[in-house]
Amino acid sequence: MTATVLLVGGTGRTGLRTLRQLLERGVEVRAIVRTVSKLPPELAASPRLTAIEASLLSLPDEELQRHLRGCDAVISCLGHVLSLRGIFGPPRDLVTRATVRLCRGIEALRPAAPVRLILMSSVSVHRPGAADARRGALERALLGVLRALVPPARDNQRAADFLAEGIGSGNAFVEWAVVRPDTLLEGEVSSYALHQGLVNGIFSPGSTRMANVAHLLCELATDRAAWAAWKGKLPVITDQGDPAREAPSRSAA
Repeated sequence: MTATVLLVGGTGRTGLRTLRQLLERGVEVRAIVRTVSKLPPELAASPRLTAIEASLLSLPDEELQRHLRGCDAVISCLGHVLSLRGIFGPPRDLVTRATVRLCRGIEALRPAAPVRLILMSSVSVHRPGAADARRGALERALLGVLRALVPPARDNQRAADFLAEGIGSGNAFVEWAVVRPDTLLEGEVSSYALHQGLVNGIFSPGSTRMANVAHLLCELATDRAAWAAWKGKLPVITDQGDPAREAPSRSAA
């Protein structure tokens, strides 16, 4: 059966890689983008892509539900642009509002099988209810300051909190996972590792290729075993090994 995925944030650096990889896998993609012209021509021309030019936060409920209907998974690569306006300008709660809208839209449809909601986030996000064990008091204090002063840090945490607490593990219509990459880098898909919790501190960050993040997002959306392993969790993804020698890995540390 061909999967159908709704992708939001598909014109960003990781979002475009995710879109490309989904199409290469033969997935039917509906992409909500603010500007269709930002899509590379070869992707925009794909018969498996339906590009919807709209602002997710401004779509009427009925229209959003129409785009969600029949989707097996939703991938969100939404984030704040790294500029003064992008960080401190509206909407400061972009990721949280989008996540809530997508989940409520799915719930309104009452699908026969749960839809997978996969959120790309950051290692600045901790597991709701308790900080990751590796994070010490100094790092927790620093992150507290960042969440108070920098809207994207607070937004990402609130979105993860909503999924863990507002949707939870027993929702009949929505299942979720939050992917937490470390410092994002360029490069092709390479070997990577997945971890239940943090493996690097703020002062000694690791690295994650955007192509590897995209690969994991696609795996979670289309592979049953990957989803069974990570649904309801916040996997940390880090690069691993020599890409010339090793194939992509989904191992858990």
